[in-house]
Amino acid sequence: MKKKYYIETQGCQMNEYDSKKMENLFLQKMNFEKTNIKENADVLIVNTCSIREKAQEKVFSLLGSWNKLKNKNPDIVIGVAGCVASQESNSIKSRAPYVDMIIGPQTIHRLPQIYKDCTQTKKTIIDIEFPLVEKFDNLPSEKVSKFSEYVTIMEGCSKYCSYCVVPYTRGIEVSRPLNDILYEINSLVKNGTKEIVLLGQNVNAYKYKDEKGNFINFGLLLFYIARNKNIKRIRYTTSHPNNFDEETYLAYKKLPQLVSHLHLPIQSGSDRVLASMKRGYTVLEYKSVINKLKKARPNITFSSDFIVGFPGETEEDFLKTIDIIKEVNYDHSYSFIYSKRPGTPAASIIDNVTSDEKKERLAFLKKTIDDLSKNKSQSIIGEETEILVEGKSSKYKNMVTGRTTNNKIINVLGDKKLIGKILNVKVRQLENKTLLGEIL
Repeated sequence: MKKKYYIETQGCQMNEYDSKKMENLFLQKMNFEKTNIKENADVLIVNTCSIREKAQEKVFSLLGSWNKLKNKNPDIVIGVAGCVASQESNSIKSRAPYVDMIIGPQTIHRLPQIYKDCTQTKKTIIDIEFPLVEKFDNLPSEKVSKFSEYVTIMEGCSKYCSYCVVPYTRGIEVSRPLNDILYEINSLVKNGTKEIVLLGQNVNAYKYKDEKGNFINFGLLLFYIARNKNIKRIRYTTSHPNNFDEETYLAYKKLPQLVSHLHLPIQSGSDRVLASMKRGYTVLEYKSVINKLKKARPNITFSSDFIVGFPGETEEDFLKTIDIIKEVNYDHSYSFIYSKRPGTPAASIIDNVTSDEKKERLAFLKKTIDDLSKNKSQSIIGEETEILVEGKSSKYKNMVTGRTTNNKIINVLGDKKLIGKILNVKVRQLENKTLLGEIL
């Protein structure tokens, strides 16, 4: 009888990508089978994220519950992967000695050997190195593809924002070889994938020097990918304002497969706060990028990230953030109250913003963006548009939900047979925050 694995994923899309690759290792290299019931698993792995406050404590709480399963069955193997594993390996070993495997984001490809070593030695195996692109050279390819698939094109971060732990947990920026990326994408498309979502901590920082000495930047990579005409949509996340090149702006002019929506984090609308965050740009420079993108693709829409209540943020600073939100006209955001991350420069800055002030500001920011989003949704009622059907609607039993190229979600009548199809629809009404349409 085959052994079973269970993986719990926390955090970003890159963790989702890494978890899927670990699943492929279990299935193709280790002859395991998947279970969604952790009580039935022979191996339990949590793939962790350390971006948010108390991330480590949540991991230790989860591990404590898993230890109860291990007390009943000592043969169960427990693993911690991802950024918390990289950042807190010693702490995990001392506080949770029952953990068998501690695997960094760049060493998940070594999972079969790590598992073998821990079961043979009965010792905790820690592997949190940063071996550049070795990871991608040793991961099995996908045998079954979904209509939309993530593809990591680069990893790590060299920006060192004052509040962020990513450079310390995932290493510096490293780009994958061009041909490796194209091979992975083309293999996915052959298996039926229609949408490719490019991933990276700073995805548009991609830069690769080929065997002829030519540099391939992010914009050129988009043109290479778009040569495959069976790709219907290209998305990417997360980009940095300082890494846009002229070829990327040209891609928005020339490549219809590149969607008309971009997630472009700004974090704050105050130059003073941005400098304290060490973001490396001013509000004016950020708006210059926005304007160039709008010139290249007039109908493009934007979402962003915002940190509210960064140490030293005044009411005036916060209102400048509201100003940029209204000016850019974002219709979605990932907005969070600042949380101190141990080991980062910002952790030593005196935080004189009260908890109540932070909560009030976050609520006001979210309402501002919700209002803008609602206005934008109302503005497309009566329009005809194209959606890629992503799944069954969570709100309506007899409907499916699809995403427009501008990232708007529209519900239409239909069943699961439509999942993965691109449909022309007419937007009919807005019900609360949900757009409803009909298939043309």
